Amino acid sequence: MRIAVAGATGNIGARTAAALERDGHEVVRISRALGVDLVTGEGLDTALAGVTAVVDAISPPVLDHDETVAYLGAATRNLLAAGERAGVRHQVLLSIAGMDRIGGGGNAHYAGKREQERLVAAGPLPWTIVPATQFHDFAELVVSWTERDGAALVPPLLVQPVAPDDVAAILAELATGDAQGRYPDIAGPGTEDLVDMARRTLAARGRTVKLRPTWNGPFGLAAAGNVLLPGEGARIAPTTFDEWLEGQQA
Repeated sequence: MRIAVAGATGNIGARTAAALERDGHEVVRISRALGVDLVTGEGLDTALAGVTAVVDAISPPVLDHDETVAYLGAATRNLLAAGERAGVRHQVLLSIAGMDRIGGGGNAHYAGKREQERLVAAGPLPWTIVPATQFHDFAELVVSWTERDGAALVPPLLVQPVAPDDVAAILAELATGDAQGRYPDIAGPGTEDLVDMARRTLAARGRTVKLRPTWNGPFGLAAAGNVLLPGEGARIAPTTFDEWLEGQQA
């Protein structure tokens, strides 16, 4: 199959493209760095020529609430419209598990992902929305957002993180099949505390950062408790956080 991956230079997109190629599929990589601008639509029609399915794994730059919604909304509208013109038969969107359970709407990224889900579900193409829990490298990402002068603010989230490679493998699998609507949540096999994940990841990297647990940051108290854990019937991916961390140390 000829399958396009939007966000193909990103964390999950690059892994998904590689997984599809390992399985013998022809992959069209879509990203601004490769000459296709999803926000303006430049290069999309050419990129999607002959494509059967599209995997949307794009991530926005760091923007405020309205800018993030506008960015992801424009990219999704253009991707869907170009897909319809090209005769694409399946749109697969990577989304976030649990974000609809956060009171007050959550952060800017969550608002943008909600807009993507809305557009895909109402759009012209058969679709599968794949909600995944936070990735194993998420704690390190949060540290990068808030680190100042050797200290970082980290919310004490309870999460059930999933390995990026496992998410990519599932996206590649689903892209080659029929549209399934809203897919069950994808999660890793065990729950973790985000602060402890950050501490252990930093130790594996040989870095020293003072971690300050707080709800004053990108996640407030609305995300406390079981809110971000997977729902019933979740698909549990095999790789534990410990196994992933061992790979980082190696």
